[in-house]
Amino acid sequence: MAVITTGNHPKALWPGVEAFWGTQYDEHGLECRELFEVRSSNKAYEEHVETLSFGLAPVKAQGAATVYDSHTQGPTTRYTNVAYGLGYIVTREERDDNQYEQISRDRVSSLAFSMRTTEETTGANVYNRGFNSSYTGGDGVELFSTAHVTEDGTQSNHLTTAADFSEASLEDLLIQINTAKNSRGLKVAIKARKLIIPPNLEFEVQRVLGSVLQSGTANNDVNAVRSLGLMPEGYTVNHYFTDTDAWFIRTNAMNGMLKFDRTPIEFTRDNDFDTENAKAKSYRRYIEGWTDWRGCFASPGA
Repeated sequence: MAVITTGNHPKALWPGVEAFWGTQYDEHGLECRELFEVRSSNKAYEEHVETLSFGLAPVKAQGAATVYDSHTQGPTTRYTNVAYGLGYIVTREERDDNQYEQISRDRVSSLAFSMRTTEETTGANVYNRGFNSSYTGGDGVELFSTAHVTEDGTQSNHLTTAADFSEASLEDLLIQINTAKNSRGLKVAIKARKLIIPPNLEFEVQRVLGSVLQSGTANNDVNAVRSLGLMPEGYTVNHYFTDTDAWFIRTNAMNGMLKFDRTPIEFTRDNDFDTENAKAKSYRRYIEGWTDWRGCFASPGA
């Protein structure tokens, strides 16, 4: 068990230090909010069960019996809430002898920063691991796959030929979104909402989405993605993505990328009677994941 003693900050025991630094930096905005739809949870876990729709109606010959279809259950997705906690312990002597109140204040804000960064990292990891077959969803395959198993055969939310971001590859993925089907093979009206990218792609994305005309050409052709309003919420950068060329498009599919919030962040303090050590800790409980893989389409880059 780590305990903060007078030996951790010996310089703090004497006057003369102009500043202690290293824990205070500007922070990124709450980027995990852009990755999921957030819902509340009041149980150990939440489950989503797919219900398959009816198929196409066949021709009914004169005098023939009506064909009846089944209405059955598909894959089940379980969200099991995960608890995260972090704290620190400070001895009585360290508190008494520390000449700099700044250090004590910094510990609280540093703990909050660690908890927040943890939440940003776990959220981004759903996307970071989205092409990894070791992390599967209710249908038994990874989030971004060309082989999601459905009643109508395999379907895809993965760019057919993996490609780096460009105007052409963006249009290809948008076409894939606009021609999506449900699990029985019926066309559904799924639309792109927002492009989510790592910092490395921001300049290229701005050139493609921000240009009135086609970017990087001498042609006078219109920027079709912009003029058609196919990316209504624009783009957002996530600084916690680990792949520098993977890119993602969230859609309006219901029950897509989800986060269940079980316990908001808590901060508590206490003292140990025998040692007179002071304790502080933080606690948070939540889970991120996906139910319907149609909630996000992607390319891992080339």
